[in-house]
Amino acid sequence: MRSIETLIERIILGSRWILVVFNLGLAAALAIYAFSFILKFIKVASGVFMLDESEMILAMLGLIDATLVASLLLMVMVSSYENYVSRLDNADVQLSWLGKLDAGSLKIKVASSIVAISSIHLLQIFLNASSYDNIKIMWFVILHLTFVVSALLLGVLDRISAKGDSHGKP
Repeated sequence: MRSIETLIERIILGSRWILVVFNLGLAAALAIYAFSFILKFIKVASGVFMLDESEMILAMLGLIDATLVASLLLMVMVSSYENYVSRLDNADVQLSWLGKLDAGSLKIKVASSIVAISSIHLLQIFLNASSYDNIKIMWFVILHLTFVVSALLLGVLDRISAKGDSHGKP
C-alpha cells in the first residue's frame, strides 16, 4: 500500500512540470506581443509630427498599457515557474522580487496590474469621450470600479490571512 501512495505522490509532484508548457506559451505570447509593441511604436514614431497633443497622449497611453500587460505576463510566468515548478537557481540574473512572490502576493500584484491597465484604458476612453455614448462610458467606469474593489478585497483578505498565520507564533 505504501508503494502505491509513493507512486501517486511522485505522479502528483511530477505533474508540476506540465506548467512549463503554459509558461513557454506565455513566453511565446510575450514575444508576439513585443512584435506588436514594436509595430505600434513605429506607427507612433512615424506620426509624431502629424498627431496633435491628445492623439499623442492616447498613443503613449497605448504604449504604457502594452508595457504593463507585458510586465504582467513576465511576472506571472517567472513567479509561476519559481513557485510551482522549480527554483531558478541557475539563473544568471537575480531578480530582487524572486522568491518573495507567493501565490497570495502574486494575486495582489496581478490584481493591481489589472487595475493599472484598466485605469489607462479608462483614461484613453475619457480623452476620446466623444467617440463613446454615456451608457458605454458608465459601464467602463463600473467595470473599472469592480477591478478596484476586487483588488482592495484581495489585499484585505491577504492581510487578514497574514495576521491569522502569525497568531501563535512567537
